[in-house]
Amino acid sequence: MLVSRLHAAGDVRLHDEERPVPSRTGESLVEVTSVGICGSDLHWFTEGAIGDAAVARPLVLGHEMAGVIRGGADDGVRVAIDPAVPCGRCEPCDEGNPNLCLNIVFAGHGDCDGGLRQFLVWPSHRLHRLPDAVSDDEGAMLEPLGVALHALDLAHMRMASTVAVVGCGPIGLLLVQLAFAHGATRVLAAEPLPHRMSAALKAGAEPAGHEAVADVVFEVSGSEAAVDTALRLAKPGARVVLVGIPDGDRTSFSAALARRKGLSLVLARRMGEVYPRAIALTARGLVDLKPLATDVFPLSGVSAALETASARTGLKVLVHPQS
Repeated sequence: MLVSRLHAAGDVRLHDEERPVPSRTGESLVEVTSVGICGSDLHWFTEGAIGDAAVARPLVLGHEMAGVIRGGADDGVRVAIDPAVPCGRCEPCDEGNPNLCLNIVFAGHGDCDGGLRQFLVWPSHRLHRLPDAVSDDEGAMLEPLGVALHALDLAHMRMASTVAVVGCGPIGLLLVQLAFAHGATRVLAAEPLPHRMSAALKAGAEPAGHEAVADVVFEVSGSEAAVDTALRLAKPGARVVLVGIPDGDRTSFSAALARRKGLSLVLARRMGEVYPRAIALTARGLVDLKPLATDVFPLSGVSAALETASARTGLKVLVHPQS
């Protein structure tokens, strides 16, 4: 099978490797059909690292995944692949926070290869059956939808709130949709790229001004300028959810502004057990993932896919490993 591996920053190579075989009870072989390129993949590609984790061996990137089970009782079943495998035994897991698991295994990170390959073996309980109404590409984009859902959960948003979204890439655009679905009366968007702002406006948002009017703010960029904008848009006593991952693993902001407004700053870490909700929202048409997909590449074009995603000329870049 064909496998794409990151050897170092900017160095992606295609390999021909043996197809994996399930070796443990409770594992399934999955033919990978669609993989989304995420902002965290871009950190790996451009920096050879993300946060305090660096590439220690040739790594298969990709954690936004969908595929088809091959073999066993569920042969032919289309699935979305949850990239996180929590241990289920540590204190955060026991407390209902599997995304904070102390022993988590995550696809495309550390020692665990991700989805930019034609086949993978994955724990069967982390595979979620896709209904006919959800395509494979939408199945891959359920992961960023899950991240957006988790951020919404952290916001403790009330009905009839005014919401601001700072950074309108795919996750930010999904938060625009979710905020309206959750009863927001206004959603303000702040985004420097015209095509992304246009997508936010099409989803019903309005351009953010300079006044502090938002009850809840989602920062989905990772840049310090975006954090400053988020704090500026927040009303006194508002809740600000930081979803973006900063370059260089550092974020700074005006402590005086945040303190004087008495803001609650919450940092989002991946997502909890939200795949069933994400699938239901998509299947029932309450969230529209289709407009997010703007570029598709074959597995042999992973370098071009990552470069396209880095250029931010579109929205969601997808790779089809079987093309």
